[in-house]
Amino acid sequence: MSLRPDRRTLLAGLAALAALPAVAAPRRVSFADLPGWAEADHEAALRAFRASLGRARPTGPVLGEDWAEIAAALPPGPGDARAAFEALFVPVALASDALFTAYYEPEIAGARAPDSRHRHPIRRKPTDAALLAFTRGEIAAGKLDGRGLELLWLADPVEAFFLHIQGSGRIRLPDGGLVRVGFAGRNAHPYRSIGQALARRGLKGEAASVGGIRRWLRANPARAQALMNENPSYIFFEERPGLAEHEGPVGALGVPLTAMVSAAVDPALQPLGAPLWVEAAVEGFAGRLMVAQDVGAAIKGPGRADLFIGAGPEAGRRAGRIKAPGRLVTLLPRGAARRIGA
Repeated sequence: MSLRPDRRTLLAGLAALAALPAVAAPRRVSFADLPGWAEADHEAALRAFRASLGRARPTGPVLGEDWAEIAAALPPGPGDARAAFEALFVPVALASDALFTAYYEPEIAGARAPDSRHRHPIRRKPTDAALLAFTRGEIAAGKLDGRGLELLWLADPVEAFFLHIQGSGRIRLPDGGLVRVGFAGRNAHPYRSIGQALARRGLKGEAASVGGIRRWLRANPARAQALMNENPSYIFFEERPGLAEHEGPVGALGVPLTAMVSAAVDPALQPLGAPLWVEAAVEGFAGRLMVAQDVGAAIKGPGRADLFIGAGPEAGRRAGRIKAPGRLVTLLPRGAARRIGA
């Protein structure tokens, strides 16, 4: 397939770009104005960028031909990663400010078949599109029972809910085996934050954080399902047997994510596959080079990014504490930067 854009692709890209001035005019930034740029791990970012370059998508001003030109210009070996980024990209702030959150890959106890401990299923995506009309509450009430959609059975309903939020996970079986699962689709209903639902009930600040939500759900088991049902979105899963234990989950570009390098963005306003410079008021992210390799239902706008922390409980605790303002700078291919006057 040719990477050169047709008229429809070009017009769609420019239409997406036209939405940006409502947030802020795209603004070029000098590499010298990126604090910590010289000390960044350019090699790790370049490895992640190379892995998804062939899958990078046209978005806004970035066209398929831009990615093709970069692929042709990248040196075949490791080379000087910093010099490669500086030669091929232009740093551009697509939003006046940014908000960063974080996510991780949980590890949850589960089983292939239900038993007295493992009673909470995660499901395959139904082939009958009509079944996607059911809300989370309707599915919890049994609307999909008896259809053979159960993929695995989990021990903890609260962790099962957060698995839906994260979109991928590691399921530890009773015999010690590990099953990797990932996003296979969702129902027809939008994501709603149950943290905001708790805030509307007067529980604000830390109480409505990820940790606070977990504590509330565990402390109120009789009301937990009703609160979870306030998020009508429901995620379906599939096994990911090809992943090694050290690899991250597969992101939206179809390649494994890299802890502390991969990020999720709004693909309507940020080009998937693009390098990102993250400046967040969080330890480890005051100046970090990352790559847009994933998406998220709650990640909307050119200044939003969800940072992939890693796998396991400690990554989960750290991710749950991250919600910080800052600056997000996109490294645009030079051709794309010229199109927006940057």
